[in-house]
Formats: sequence, structure tokens, C-alpha cells
Amino acid sequence: MNKTEYKEASVTGLRTSDYFFELPEELIAQDPLTDRSSSRLLLLDRKNGKTEHKIFKNITEYLKPGDCLVLNNTKVIPARLLGVKEDTAASVEVLLLKRRTDDIWETLVKPGKKLKPGARMVFGDGLLKAEVLEIVEEGNRLVKFYYEGIWEEVLDKLGEMPLPPYITHKLQDKNRYQTVYAKYEGSAAAPTAGLHFTNELLKQITNKGISLAYVTLHVGLGTFRPVKVDNVLEHHMHTEYYQVSQEAADIINETKQKGGRVICVGTTSCRTIESAADEHGLLSECCGNTDIFIYPGYRFKVLDGLITNFHLPESTLVMLVSAFAGRNHVLQAYEEAIKEKYRFFSFGDAMFIADFD
Repeated sequence: MNKTEYKEASVTGLRTSDYFFELPEELIAQDPLTDRSSSRLLLLDRKNGKTEHKIFKNITEYLKPGDCLVLNNTKVIPARLLGVKEDTAASVEVLLLKRRTDDIWETLVKPGKKLKPGARMVFGDGLLKAEVLEIVEEGNRLVKFYYEGIWEEVLDKLGEMPLPPYITHKLQDKNRYQTVYAKYEGSAAAPTAGLHFTNELLKQITNKGISLAYVTLHVGLGTFRPVKVDNVLEHHMHTEYYQVSQEAADIINETKQKGGRVICVGTTSCRTIESAADEHGLLSECCGNTDIFIYPGYRFKVLDGLITNFHLPESTLVMLVSAFAGRNHVLQAYEEAIKEKYRFFSFGDAMFIADFD
């Protein structure tokens, strides 16, 4: 569907301001719950907008034998490095965004004005050193790192989890910003809808006859980038790398063929399968970069249900959810969640959106 077709399909909901809502700051979850699956769950019927309030571990009651859950098995790297400028000992911060070659990364740096090409930095009392090579798109820096040993071990020792800007508390356990099924390193942010699942809950789900299909999308910091234009059509979507195995494609295709529901855990899983599917909704083994932007008017090729957290006002994620469930239904559900004091964003509560009979 091109932008003209989008416009014809949905005239309302094409302004960023159409997705604004007031969120009390105290509802932004700062810490993960002790029990991942004890978060609250809001059920939203996408047909009529009806809602119910449950606990996340109750989700098994609303999944049917023959359904398929699509999960993003990306793994967050401890991408935040705190160090000093070599010549002045001034504090610096480097956020790893994308690996260009073995030891050269595209990064976001602070303070940007003082980290020009040629600037050198030191981390962990010299365990890791770095040099700014050049300034690239959007002011990001290409940085080359110098170290002895294995990069992953050095990074694990010195790096911190790159928590979103709205989380101000320090994370005590790095693993709480990982899903229990995280496997392939490459994300600068977690696919947070998956944080609610425990290994025990996943076992209950498979025992009920529900398939699990694992795909990979490495989440970039662009997921937190605000939409700065009021016309949704003018927003430039960030690019992220994804991969779909033949095994995952087969599971999803078979689910559709047999009349089961394909339920994505998180917007990243949704963007992956919608990017990978052909015009008939069929998937095959593939990988690449996607900048798919889903907003009202989009016609879903694969998705039948969505498990997702509560997102930022005026974000591309709220627009995606609205494309699936309808903007009015979503905003009314958010209003109800705020009234009921649900916890919002990365460490917050969840929604399950589907057609509930």
C-alpha cells in the first residue's frame, strides 16, 4: 500500500497530535516486577473496543490450541559506556548503535561538541580505549575501539544496559532487561512485550498446543525517537535489521493454513513478519533491513493478535497498535488503563489485542 492508498483508507488519524494523551509521570514504571508474569494484562477486543482486566499469567486462558506466538529473540547488548576524555579527563558517554566492522561502531556520544574526529577516550582504567573517526548521519560518530582479549567479555564487564531515557532508576540485574529467550546479540533496546514471559509460562503455553515461532529484529534507539512532524506521512522511519528462519516461516505459514491465529509478542515481532511476508501473507527464510511504518490504513498480511506494552504518546508504536485495533479503541483503552493506574512503558503492564469470541 502506498501513501496515497493509506490516505484514502484513513483520513483521520494521520496527524501526530491525534495520538496524544496525558500520562501522569508516576505511572511510568521505573523498576521490573519481581515476578515477570505478575504484571497486569488489559484485554482489548479489536472489534468492539471492550476491555477486561487480568494478570499476565492468565493469558493462557485466551490462547487457543493451534495458535502461534511470534517472539523476537534478539538480545540487548550492554551498549552504554561511561569513561573519560583522554586529554582532559572530562566525563564522556558512548552509546553503541550499530557495528560497522569488528572494532568500529556507529555511536551516539555525549558531550557531542567535545568529541570531534581525533578525540580519544578511556574506559575502565584503560581496559578499553577508543578514538572518534568521523561524524556521520544525524551527528552520530564512528568510533574505533582498542582492547586486549575478547570484545564481548570486555563489553560485558564495562558496559551498562542502555535503558530508555524515561527510566531514571539504576537497573540492579542486567538480565531483567532481557527476555528469557534472548539469543542473538544486537539490540540497543529490549523487545519489552516479551519481558512478561517466564520459562514456566512458555512451557504452559506449548503444553496447551500453541506453537512458538522465533524471529529476530535488532531493536534500535530509533524506537524511542519522537515523531517531530504533525503529518504522519512525513515521518522518516528508522531502519532495523531482521531475520526470519525457514523454521519460523514454516510454523507461521502452517498456522495460517490450518486456521490458527498468528499472535505477535511485541511491535518488533509484528514489524518483522509484516516486512517478511509476501503479498499473499506467506513467509520464507529471509533477512534484511526494514523501515516499515505501520499506521491506520495499513492492511495486515499476517497478524491476528498482538501482545504489547503501553507506549509513549504520539509514538510510532501507538500508531501501529491503532492500525490494528482502531485509534478510538486504543485511546479509550489507554484512558481506562490510566484510570486503573496501570504501569506504562518498558517495565510496565501489557495489553492483549485480538478478536475475542
